[in-house]
Amino acid sequence: MSVDLAALPRTRGTLRERVPLGPLTWLRVGGPARLFFQPADLDDLRTFRRALDGALPVFPMGVASNVLVRDGGLEAAVVRLGGPLARIEVEGTTLVAGGGARDQRVAQEACRAGLSGLEFLIGIPGTIGGAVAMNAGAFGGETGERLRWAELLDREGRLLRLSRDELGLAYRRSSLPAEAIVLRTAFALVPGDPTAIRARMDAIRAEREAAQPLGVATGGSTFKNPPGRKAWKLIEEAGCRGLRLGAAMVSEKHCNFLINTGGAGAAELEGLGERVRERVRAHSGVALEWEIVRVGEPAPGGAAA
Repeated sequence: MSVDLAALPRTRGTLRERVPLGPLTWLRVGGPARLFFQPADLDDLRTFRRALDGALPVFPMGVASNVLVRDGGLEAAVVRLGGPLARIEVEGTTLVAGGGARDQRVAQEACRAGLSGLEFLIGIPGTIGGAVAMNAGAFGGETGERLRWAELLDREGRLLRLSRDELGLAYRRSSLPAEAIVLRTAFALVPGDPTAIRARMDAIRAEREAAQPLGVATGGSTFKNPPGRKAWKLIEEAGCRGLRLGAAMVSEKHCNFLINTGGAGAAELEGLGERVRERVRAHSGVALEWEIVRVGEPAPGGAAA
């Protein structure tokens, strides 16, 4: 799709073409984005969004800890929020966080303010926008439990504020409008002892370190837990722990994690995931559902799984 940058209004943020996305994702794979935009602020983002006028899809991307970009890249305008759009503020017992704020930083700021309810975010290496989009959860907590509202920028450049119920949050999903960008969120928290809050966060960090592969190229939990079941256990029972496809591997430490051991392409990782799904289905009859978000096109001559 042809997009004339000269025809777009001048932005105050950073706008680039054909930016490789692999180095920006936790799995370290993926082709280029047609456009990559880091807005200076909300006005900059609204100007850019309106100027696109539907010519190119918009894909909000945080730190891409649960995103697999296919090798052919993403024919879209990838938007990454920072600066004022990652600000965190505390108003009484309400914490307001920008869509670009890191989950772990939000947990830390809540702790400093003596507010409890978001300790689980210390174990999620994403951004608040992504946490709302997928109702992220871990270690006994879930984003929707404390969320009051989220402000969005829709595909027409309009600002919307939706309540928790209007967002349609469910297990690892939401009903966000197509191509909507989460700008700000508000969480209703409860006063707590900062020492106790910090202790709970330290316990979550220790549990995560003991159970999950850290310091490697991975994308977090690969598949959603089926109702009443654990995805990792189904994968283990199907004999997939340590399974490989090229340089892609099912983690030995936690078999609901895929690992890029070095040089794997997106096609290998996605293909390995599909192989795991086939084995689990054959062994237990359960069809695992991807939790990692897969986007983009296969490389020329290749095919998406």
